[in-house]
Amino acid sequence: MFPARFQPVLFAFIMSGFMAFLMSGILTFINLGWFTGFFAAWLKAYLYAHACAFPLVFIFAPLSRKLSSKLTRQP
Repeated sequence: MFPARFQPVLFAFIMSGFMAFLMSGILTFINLGWFTGFFAAWLKAYLYAHACAFPLVFIFAPLSRKLSSKLTRQP
């Protein structure tokens, strides 16, 4: 287990991992279709996508939280 202070970093890593995995697979299929070597192409796209997505999620998560808080009613 990790100390609580690492929660924002772990959240960004996990969220960006899920999103990059799904989006890279969908976009690889849309752009190239199903072909021999699809999974290797997907993995390559995923590695690039996650390398970009992780710092972006880490940077924009606080802004997203503030914006969503302002757009919703508080009880």
